[in-house]
Amino acid sequence: MENKDPAIYREPATYMHHKHHSISVHFAQSIVKRAIEVGLDETKLLAESGLSRALLSNNEVRITPEQLSRLMQSVWRSADDEYLCFGSQPSRHGVFNLMAKQVSHSASLRQVYRRGTRFYNLVAGATKLKFEEREQYARFYLALDKPELDPEHVLIDFLLLLWHRFPSWLIGQRIPLRKIGFMHRKPAHHEEYRLMFPCKVVYEQQSNYFEFEHDILSAPVVQSQQSLNDYLQRCPLDWFKRQSYFPVYTRKVLNYLEAAQDMSLISMADIAEQLHTTIRTLRRKLLEEGTSFQELKDSVRRDEAIHYLSQPDMPISQVGRLLGFTEAATFARAFKSWTGVAPSTYRKSKSH
Repeated sequence: MENKDPAIYREPATYMHHKHHSISVHFAQSIVKRAIEVGLDETKLLAESGLSRALLSNNEVRITPEQLSRLMQSVWRSADDEYLCFGSQPSRHGVFNLMAKQVSHSASLRQVYRRGTRFYNLVAGATKLKFEEREQYARFYLALDKPELDPEHVLIDFLLLLWHRFPSWLIGQRIPLRKIGFMHRKPAHHEEYRLMFPCKVVYEQQSNYFEFEHDILSAPVVQSQQSLNDYLQRCPLDWFKRQSYFPVYTRKVLNYLEAAQDMSLISMADIAEQLHTTIRTLRRKLLEEGTSFQELKDSVRRDEAIHYLSQPDMPISQVGRLLGFTEAATFARAFKSWTGVAPSTYRKSKSH
């Protein structure tokens, strides 16, 4: 296989285990804050999403994709606005479904973007979308007519995520991003972009956009009406599920880590042997991809811990053992370093 630009090359998508993972609480905080500002019932939103005020009060806490999805669905229903009240005009609940059903009949990815941008520009006054083809790449642009209503950039983040992930799902393969640009400065939650948009990220641009290789525009839509109906039933959950689209060695290491029954038995040497390479080479490859074995292992452990701590009947000591910690105190220190709170504090905040 010929070498390709490591910034954009990804192996073909194959779904990984990714049993449990988490998302910065920043997004939920911003959504709830805006909901309160426009007069929605905070207590109802939190109850329907499985969140609590205590959980949202800690900036270091992470939540599950299911919680964020339920929160968004609750706001969609309560406000009748899929733009979560961050736009100058609402995008009525059901607009995305209508667009999705229309573009699902497209012959190619190119047609998906052309039809989708035309549809939203006709029905959603708060946003302006633009799809542009150039010789080597294509660009999708997004603008809000009143960006001051989205000071934390939540709507921008979600819409760019949606317009990358939904078309990718339609063609059954990841659209390999070259670059994503934001008009805003680097935000406090910028680390989250590594999972949301695995590509080069630039800030303080003249427009919000992402760009990808031109060649993939001819890819056909492969989803059926039944698979689309199932997808729409889950929305927006699939937008926040960690994707299988990671750089080559990162993806391979995550595969082994997430398949492990006992994290204490997995070492870098074991994975290097499975990949028929040396520890030194594997370490270098991961470094080139912007990560490390310990960082990946901690990420998997953190997300698994959050999942297990959401199960009230499982003792905290057992959670630690499942993740490879022989001492409860060691697990508690590690969890606090990952999330900012102790396991017991996190569990209590989930129940209030």
